[in-house]
Amino acid sequence: MYEQKVEVQEMVTVPAMEYESARESFHDFCLWEYEPLTSYEHKIKSSSLLFHSFETAVADPQVYDLVHNIRGNIGRSRTVWGVKKIGRKIQWEFYFYDYRRLRRQVSIHRLLKAIRPFVDCPIEENERLPYFMFSIDISDDLLSGARRLEEIHVYIGNPGSTVSSGICYALTHNAMKLENFYFFFDAKKQMKEILSKAACSAHIDSGMNLDYIVWPEMRDCRIIVIANKQMNDAVYFSGIDVDQLILFLRRMRYPAHSISFIEEHRDRLDHLRYDAGFDYRAVGNELSILKSGYYGTF
Repeated sequence: MYEQKVEVQEMVTVPAMEYESARESFHDFCLWEYEPLTSYEHKIKSSSLLFHSFETAVADPQVYDLVHNIRGNIGRSRTVWGVKKIGRKIQWEFYFYDYRRLRRQVSIHRLLKAIRPFVDCPIEENERLPYFMFSIDISDDLLSGARRLEEIHVYIGNPGSTVSSGICYALTHNAMKLENFYFFFDAKKQMKEILSKAACSAHIDSGMNLDYIVWPEMRDCRIIVIANKQMNDAVYFSGIDVDQLILFLRRMRYPAHSISFIEEHRDRLDHLRYDAGFDYRAVGNELSILKSGYYGTF
């Protein structure tokens, strides 16, 4: 197993706004690189949206030190963040990738060592598993020590699928439980397959209008992901622009402060592509949104 000395970084407050330098690389929520939509020097990094969500949700201030320490050990712009809305509650999820799998350097072991000053975790990781990604849920009760990190989401490949695909498991201190299947489609070339996949579901009736799921306003994005989960399905739109992100946040009823922040700084956020999605199931012909999220990197 790859071992690297992990140093606890000096605790500092992360600035609420961060800016692009003259030379940057840009990555989506799979850490796949993309070309920015326009010039970007001195514009706002996507991390600024994460920090603003901390302020809007009045998050435990220790979360800034957690981000700083993860950056110091994993690297800058190598962690994907997700801002999640469940009901009226805002939470976060951090995602870590290393597509070298068993030759990985970004491992669960390494991450747990990096966050040990902030988070108590009883999980014993198994670095013999061929995972390429894992994630952890972040909330105030975790940061305050009111709860331990009892679950890590671990993703492995799905060989044999006709499209890029992954399987998610929940890793706990004594079990590995199947959670979700993800299927990645090219939005420009595979719309028929996307709609067929969304329609083939145990959680919606055959008469459901698929425009409620695969929004027409988002169909010109790069990738659309359809996920099958235990109690519902999910759809993700990868590679949307800032105006599509604003539309998404409005429709999903995110806090007004979050939306107005992006609207105010739209011209300094228009170089980025964003990712967003929601979990759903149908009650009769009505679509019920269970949670939603939008994503960037720090």
